[in-house]
Amino acid sequence: MPVSASASVVAPAILALSLLAAVPAHAAMDLPMPAQLSGATATDETALAARRYAAFWQSGDPALARLALADDFIDRSLPAGRPQGLAGPLQASQVFHAAVPDLKVAIEQMLVAGDRVSLRLHFTGRFTGVFPTPQGELRGQGQAIDFHAFDLYRVNGQGRISDNWHLEDNLTLLRQLGVLAP
Repeated sequence: MPVSASASVVAPAILALSLLAAVPAHAAMDLPMPAQLSGATATDETALAARRYAAFWQSGDPALARLALADDFIDRSLPAGRPQGLAGPLQASQVFHAAVPDLKVAIEQMLVAGDRVSLRLHFTGRFTGVFPTPQGELRGQGQAIDFHAFDLYRVNGQGRISDNWHLEDNLTLLRQLGVLAP
């Protein structure tokens, strides 16, 4: 093969590899797609922030939380005992993934309006791990976990979530975990 022909094949391959190396691994991962989306495209900066945050909850990858959340992130529905800021979701995700390692998060509906995103999320998996309770650790027996949550985000000008208001169906979740009687 002449030198010019091999260079024309090798140069684009090297360029492609160098571009891939510059992209963080989590950026290439599949982000959850909303089943229903209104007010934006799935690649709109505001929608992407919400999709990254859903991917964080599904994977537990702290790098995705850092991509999705602003440095001054505020949880406007902060549960008792959870730290404010990035530390809160990181702690909650770690506890939840210890209990439900195969957690899946689906975005059933997403509505984008200006700097706000509302989502209806569907969490599923199997309780095969350990969940802390006031009485001690509760060990899963493989029971199904299936509950919904609603989130409202404010996304800042850098495409990161600065505020979060959320409601989870914790009654259903605690019954499925066995913390509360059905």
